[in-house]
Amino acid sequence: MDWQLFGVSFITIFLAELGDKSQVAAIALGGSSKFPKSVFFGTAGALLLASLLGVLAGEGAAHLLPAHLLKAIAALGFAIIALRLLFAKQEEDEEDSSSETETPAIALSDPD
Repeated sequence: MDWQLFGVSFITIFLAELGDKSQVAAIALGGSSKFPKSVFFGTAGALLLASLLGVLAGEGAAHLLPAHLLKAIAALGFAIIALRLLFAKQEEDEEDSSSETETPAIALSDPD
């Protein structure tokens, strides 16, 4: 077993999962349940299964595609996600600033 790879994988996934929606769901389920151990084992099992499927998919892709192409695809995917997040934030800022400068229209009706 490659312990360095194990450690890097553990730390990466641990930090990525902190505050994730799956953790929030586990908190909600654990807080509203009389059996928090069942929630723990259920959520741990689900995370293990999702990780297993990801590893198997990655292993299958590694057999079909060269490593440099897989790395390029992963880098491109992360770059696209970063750009979408960056530009989505700018669009939200523009929408917020434009809504602050617009004066609300008041409809006046004729009393007739």
